[in-house]
Amino acid sequence: MKLVRRFFSYYKPHKRLFLLDLVCSFTISVCNMFYPMIARNIMNDYVPNQNLRLLIVWAIVLAAIYAVKSVLTYIVGYWGHVLGVRIQGDMRRALFRHIETMPFSFFDEHKTGSVMSRIINDLFEVSELAHHGPEDVFNSCISILGALVMLCLINPWLALIVLVYIPFMLFFAIKARGRMNKAFEESRKKIAEINAEIESSVSGVRITKAYNALDTEEKKFDVVNGRFKKARSDSYRAMGMFQGGMSAFNDFLYLLALVAGGLLFYFRVINGPDFTAFILYITMLLTPLRTLVTLFEQIQDGLTGFRRFCELMDMPSEYQPEHPVEADMDGDIVFDDVTFGYRNREGDSTDVLKGISFTVKKGETVALVGSSGGGKTTICHLLPRFYLRDGGKITIGGTDINDVSSETLRSKIAVVAQDVFLFAGSIRDNIMYGSPDKSEAEMILAAKRANIHDYVMSLPDGYDTEVGERGVKLSGGQKQRISIARAFLKNPPVLILDEATSALDNMTEMQIQSSLSELSKGRTTLVVAHRLSTVKNADEILVVTDGVITERGTHEQLVESGGLYAELYRYQFRE
Repeated sequence: MKLVRRFFSYYKPHKRLFLLDLVCSFTISVCNMFYPMIARNIMNDYVPNQNLRLLIVWAIVLAAIYAVKSVLTYIVGYWGHVLGVRIQGDMRRALFRHIETMPFSFFDEHKTGSVMSRIINDLFEVSELAHHGPEDVFNSCISILGALVMLCLINPWLALIVLVYIPFMLFFAIKARGRMNKAFEESRKKIAEINAEIESSVSGVRITKAYNALDTEEKKFDVVNGRFKKARSDSYRAMGMFQGGMSAFNDFLYLLALVAGGLLFYFRVINGPDFTAFILYITMLLTPLRTLVTLFEQIQDGLTGFRRFCELMDMPSEYQPEHPVEADMDGDIVFDDVTFGYRNREGDSTDVLKGISFTVKKGETVALVGSSGGGKTTICHLLPRFYLRDGGKITIGGTDINDVSSETLRSKIAVVAQDVFLFAGSIRDNIMYGSPDKSEAEMILAAKRANIHDYVMSLPDGYDTEVGERGVKLSGGQKQRISIARAFLKNPPVLILDEATSALDNMTEMQIQSSLSELSKGRTTLVVAHRLSTVKNADEILVVTDGVITERGTHEQLVESGGLYAELYRYQFRE
């Protein structure tokens, strides 16, 4: 019931439209009640008594009822679906906003395709349920209740026979529904797995082609596709048992009505017109019952999708302080005995940082070097609070980063990473991303400082040139320069350069390095690099190994000490 109440809470902003839909459905159900009773009166009274006037009058009344019914059916068909679409849109907006606030750990554990399935596929089924569910249930209940009342007016004993029979139908429906619910839940999970596999394969299609790995991708897809087919078959088996059983109950109700009504007609308890009206009302009773049977599949799909929607909505957003403080966050960066470990879904932690302590003076540059997996990038992720530290303290300008809002903290930090992400759109859109209040002149100045302006102006569409998905139409160096221009335009006091040039060739690296040097001037900068040539001029270099700082000092000091840094330096430059 809690799930149902939560589902109906999304109707509140659209209650007028929902009420219109229900009123029209109710009126349609009432309209359907007239035909059997009018047919009964025609056979009982108007024809035997040759009352042509009343026959014509009620024929006109019936025609008017049908005209009204057609208009109401249009309203229900059109505005009812609009209601479903609006509710779906509200849910999708709420879910998208919530996903955008989720911590990095959520995206580490959930595949992109699976998340997309929750936003698109699941909510489509919810939309159909939002329209057809309440409307069809309400309409069917009114029709069933009206038919039973009419049956009572014809003959109470016939109505009692039907009333005794219906609970057996409901008992079977409830038991079969439970099996359907479990089967459709599993089916929905397999759809998410297929979406995740397709998203992965499409994203990596260039690697697939480069390594002639089409057969491998097909086999991987066949595995998840096979699981989906089995889960879907199981759900349809449960649904088939449900529909088959309900169909049998419907047919036997017809048979029961025919035999019971026929016997009463035979013994003159009811007359011919009453028997005809009784059969018509039984048909009217079975029509909404069939609607409910058909609706069960939609209810299962919709509620399963809504349940998965609620699972995501109930996941906690990333950490925000209860009472955030206001701070300019412009000063020394201090890591004080910081510990951190990545956690899996079971809550198990793998220690990555073990008591890290260092200070980056305002306006200075500190470089992090060392072997892969040592924790350098993790340190960079903790500073903008992409992950919450386990222990210790991190401050900027004396303010604990956990005491300020994420918006305030991240507005003071720019990140230029190795894996540059460009959004589908124009070069202008990507440079101004995150800084929509900046002017065109400021954007062009940022591009010039990043040494990308001349290239952009050589393009036919200039800054309106489309970059393609993830910037596929640009080279690695061009994408990196756009990323640097984005950082210039943001103009933050703190800068993080995480392997910003490691994926580039030597010539491009030299060109990009000059832009990065310009970008770092006057900013408190944290640099992660494998190429030691890019950090020789850092104010301090920290060697991070297995989550601890094993060496620290300037380039000259570390080379003279003869430790790991000196070994790496000699290896890279073959001294």
